[in-house]
Amino acid sequence: MTEQRVQQRNWAGNFGYRAERIAHPRTVAELQELVAGARTIRALGSRHSFNDIADTSGTRAALNLLDPAITVDAENLNVTVSGGTRYGTLAAELQRQGFALHNLASLPHISVAGAVATATHGSGDGNGNLATAVAGLELVTADGGILTARRGETTDFDGMVVGLGALGIVSSVTLDIEPAFHVAQHVFEDLDWERVLENFDDVTSSAYSVSLFTDWSGSTVGQAWLKGRVSDPGVVAGRRDFFGGTPALSARHPLPGVSGSNCTEQLGVPGPWSDRLAHFRMEFTPSKGDELQSEYLVPREHAVDAIRTLRKLSGVLTPLLLVSEIRTIAADRLWLSPNYGRDGIGLHFTWRQDQPAVEAVLPLLEAELAPFAARPHWGKLFDGGTAAVGPLYPRFDDFRALAGRLDPAGKFRNRFLDYAVFGS
Repeated sequence: MTEQRVQQRNWAGNFGYRAERIAHPRTVAELQELVAGARTIRALGSRHSFNDIADTSGTRAALNLLDPAITVDAENLNVTVSGGTRYGTLAAELQRQGFALHNLASLPHISVAGAVATATHGSGDGNGNLATAVAGLELVTADGGILTARRGETTDFDGMVVGLGALGIVSSVTLDIEPAFHVAQHVFEDLDWERVLENFDDVTSSAYSVSLFTDWSGSTVGQAWLKGRVSDPGVVAGRRDFFGGTPALSARHPLPGVSGSNCTEQLGVPGPWSDRLAHFRMEFTPSKGDELQSEYLVPREHAVDAIRTLRKLSGVLTPLLLVSEIRTIAADRLWLSPNYGRDGIGLHFTWRQDQPAVEAVLPLLEAELAPFAARPHWGKLFDGGTAAVGPLYPRFDDFRALAGRLDPAGKFRNRFLDYAVFGS
């Protein structure tokens, strides 16, 4: 096991971690020893969170050096990986063996355990977030022991998956897989907003995965990214009009003026799911980096009203934005998933890196979205604490009780959890 005593920052550079020490366990046994001897401890994945969810004043356990073995069980259609494995690494190996995950997030650079713990998602009317693929977890608990949990077998399993790091450190994850498939990605530009909103269900069901990019100003949606299974007759190949939008003639990036060369292949060229479902290529620096992010998940039935509300806030939002993305996510039963019990849409904000200005606008944004029961993404910037967030989750108190049983001394607690989950 190696150790560091230097401060690290998150990927965006807006947050500096406070840990006294940074340890890099290379085996699960080393991780167990580290957890057992720590006063307070948090796991650190790929540092793609924008708040202090992974922070601690004690020890940070970086999972990037854990054995990255990827074990495929072809008979039972699942794969087991270490918690620190990145989705891009896993996707490439699954594709090599002829298998696939059901979806990927925008960035393939994020760690499996971190993405699962915060219910990070991709897109698609019929696609649950990444955590819904979890069939099993191996947790290192506060005493250094191992807790193995399995879907359908372990009591409170649905409360453990989106665990926010509050229950233990995830050493390995078992995910559902399926046969590999091919995807063709098409980008359309300048869709008519009114046509999109009047036909919202038709827009989002037009492909396996659909993303809309906008800065909330003007009468058009900047871009629509449609990722369709090649075997699906609904693929939009050859379509010259998409709700007022026209096909992009070259590779596009979601951010205006940025080259599309870092993005996954477009222009309808078919290829493996592993090279199309994410927005960005694994081999390039993801997205922009010097940015901030927030996201709110709204029930599907409120989608159009919530979008119209945000369009009215353009004068406040647009000057602070690089871009926003709208995606759809299917309902699930994971207690702290923002899609618990409801199909939803994700309203994502990629902000300019002006944290005081962004933090000043978040209370207004959350107040405007409150009538739609908007749940914030756990790994991104939001304002409301436990009093605001708790009532949005029917199993919130059950999760708090579960954390109390698994970590009675609060070894995995930190400022974020005290504010957003365990406060009054």
